[in-house]
Amino acid sequence: MKNNIFDKNGHLKKYKNWNTKIAKKIAKKEKIKLKKIHWKIIKIIRKFYSKFERMPSILMVYKILKKETNKTIYINKLFNNNFIKISSKISGIPKQNICM
Repeated sequence: MKNNIFDKNGHLKKYKNWNTKIAKKIAKKEKIKLKKIHWKIIKIIRKFYSKFERMPSILMVYKILKKETNKTIYINKLFNNNFIKISSKISGIPKQNICM
């Protein structure tokens, strides 16, 4: 991966530089095998970010996926128990100014 498109924490510097190939490389580095549910969550995160320029909370994602999962803990486990940090990286969201 090109280091000049990432910040020191591994987040893309620019949201528009994201693509699925980059997402797969980041996921591999984070030891996550992307499945259908991951891609659904990534789509939700990217859509939310494009509208509000911030990362959705795990609760917001859960409410959208309510029919597919019955616990927020499941969503968190999909991202190695670090939903905000890892899902935002894989989704191409610049580092957020929130506690991670």
